[in-house]
Amino acid sequence: MKEKLVIIGANDFQNQLILKAKSLGYETHVFAWEEGAVGAKYADFFYPISIVEKEQILKKCKEIKPDAVISVASDLATITVNYLTNNLGLTGNSLECTKISTNKYEMRKAFKENGVAVPQFVELTSFEEISKIKNMKTPIIVKPTDRSGSRSITKIEDLTKIDELKNAISEAINTSFEKKSIVEEYIVGDEFSAECISYEGNHILLTVTRKQTTGAPHFIETGHIQPAGLSKEMISKIEKEVVKGLNSLKIKNGASHTEFKITPNGDIKIIEIGARMGGDCIGSDLVQISTGYDFLKMVIDVGLGNKPDFTKVVKPKKAIVKFIFTEK
Repeated sequence: MKEKLVIIGANDFQNQLILKAKSLGYETHVFAWEEGAVGAKYADFFYPISIVEKEQILKKCKEIKPDAVISVASDLATITVNYLTNNLGLTGNSLECTKISTNKYEMRKAFKENGVAVPQFVELTSFEEISKIKNMKTPIIVKPTDRSGSRSITKIEDLTKIDELKNAISEAINTSFEKKSIVEEYIVGDEFSAECISYEGNHILLTVTRKQTTGAPHFIETGHIQPAGLSKEMISKIEKEVVKGLNSLKIKNGASHTEFKITPNGDIKIIEIGARMGGDCIGSDLVQISTGYDFLKMVIDVGLGNKPDFTKVVKPKKAIVKFIFTEK
């Protein structure tokens, strides 16, 4: 009898997971909003239920009796995954981990409490609270507390430009699910991400990604390169700081994507950590090309409560993805 996997989400990134699960012989049960669900036609069973309808999905899962509940590249899906694994007694992360790893303000607080270096930061629920940031060093970064994918991120150079500041804060609050923004001092340095797999609290750094962005003011990611071309000494330094960050967020199982900067003097400054694969094809495609490791299979292995498999399935090569944009 086939083992059953519940997969939360069915967009392009999740479809890679659906296809991988099917190729490995698992029975796939996929939940997603029907619009844009490209993975629906590949799933063994598709349920047109929005991934935020946790209770409705749980009710169906009790009928399915899955062996694992998994997802990749989505903070929103992660919330539902951990809700389900906790209620079904399956492998995942705690609800406390969910809370602090999907909210940038809670994450910053957890980092600070556990000795991970963070810039000065405040939470705002409206523009009227800007007195909280009057003593911050400029430039500052404004972003929603609970969104990913570079949504509504703005760099502000001058706090006296009230209209610019108001627009940035208002946009971040409006984009946020909980209608809150976080404002923090800007970290100078080159931007990277660390791609890891964790199993029962043991964290393995698979590779480091060098990021390309549009730069200020919105920092939209335009491409990614693996490997990042860093020294062994720097990789070791990164791994130490990333593990500290993962532990501070109580991440125990599954993939993670840590965004960080290396400052001009060589310090590692963690920006944020997602308890899931990186999007933009980073986790689903680049990691396997650049390392040889089947990262998608690792997510499935851990979801089933098994150790991740570090067999190299392809010869490692340099991996690059670039995105084409219009000016708009």
